[in-house]
Amino acid sequence: MTKAKTFREAERRKLHIALRMNLRFFDGEKTEKATPRKKTKAREEGQVAKSNEIATALMLILVFSVLGMAGGFMLDRLLSVFQYSLVTVANAGDYLNPLALSGLFGNMMLQTVIIVAPVFLSAMIVGVAANLAQVGWHPTTKPLKPKFSKLNPAKGVKRLFSMQVLVELAKSLLKFGIILYVIYNLLEDESRNLLKLLDMELLQAVSYLGGVVVQLGINVGVAYLFIAAADFAYVRWKHAKDLRMSKQEVKEEYKNIEGNPQIKGKIRQKMREASMRRMMQDVPKADVIITNPTHFAVALTYDKEKGEAPVVVAKGTDFLAQRIKDVAKEHNVTIVENKPLARALYATVDIGREIPQELYQTVAEVLAYVFKLKNPA
Repeated sequence: MTKAKTFREAERRKLHIALRMNLRFFDGEKTEKATPRKKTKAREEGQVAKSNEIATALMLILVFSVLGMAGGFMLDRLLSVFQYSLVTVANAGDYLNPLALSGLFGNMMLQTVIIVAPVFLSAMIVGVAANLAQVGWHPTTKPLKPKFSKLNPAKGVKRLFSMQVLVELAKSLLKFGIILYVIYNLLEDESRNLLKLLDMELLQAVSYLGGVVVQLGINVGVAYLFIAAADFAYVRWKHAKDLRMSKQEVKEEYKNIEGNPQIKGKIRQKMREASMRRMMQDVPKADVIITNPTHFAVALTYDKEKGEAPVVVAKGTDFLAQRIKDVAKEHNVTIVENKPLARALYATVDIGREIPQELYQTVAEVLAYVFKLKNPA
């Protein structure tokens, strides 16, 4: 019986320890959504939910659309460059000097820039616009800083077999399959016309092939948009998952934001002390101190030039009331005992405020008495 009892106690202790371990595990599990502060810090570090596939898809569509619209202009310019080059070669003797060669080279570069400008500008615009639409404008150089932790071979091997690598592999295979499918469909539809290329003139064949390439690029871009949409959804989900926090981390962050309660308490205490010092400095300026006489003390001052009614410059109860009275005695400020008035002033008027209208008559009588004491004549 005793052995059985001891065994049950041992099993109970093991279960208790296991439960504690499980609770610790769940306490550290990242199950909470990221706080705004965590998101802001991640953004500053360059960690944003951005899919490069969206920019690629839009770039394909726009660039090939521009090629379709500006293809004639670009072809004419290209032919002009070839023609100019042939004429230059034919008259090479006129260009065998540094000045002429530099002018020739500059002209060739200018023509090249003009030819590629429509494609280059459209690609740049759509690339910037796609990224701004996803993450907004928040430039940072932190992602460019070298991280020596990435040189760790162990971590490198671990990344090779991570889920992210499998996702990227699946994405690449899917992209390759879609591109092959689009190319196959388009070439199948154009197969009859492709056989007629041998009967076409050179410019006509080039124009036709250019149209096929443009259509192919646009079709691939449109198909790519579906991949981009799925990738964007996955990237946003993974980004939110990576930023998740444990309950303890959330508590610590809110604690840091709101401040340590002990520090906040000390700050409030310092503020109260500073406020009390300012209040006690105003007591000697008072015209009268109205008391309970032991529990309340309210200091009033009255200046006809600054206000229409007396102002409360200090007030307190118990120990603070006694201090107000002591300071008043040191500076020969009149102290008047009036229990109902002292209570009413303490309860209804804040420091630095004028007394309410319903107390005008009572306070006026007290002040008249005080001024009469100061000026008996």
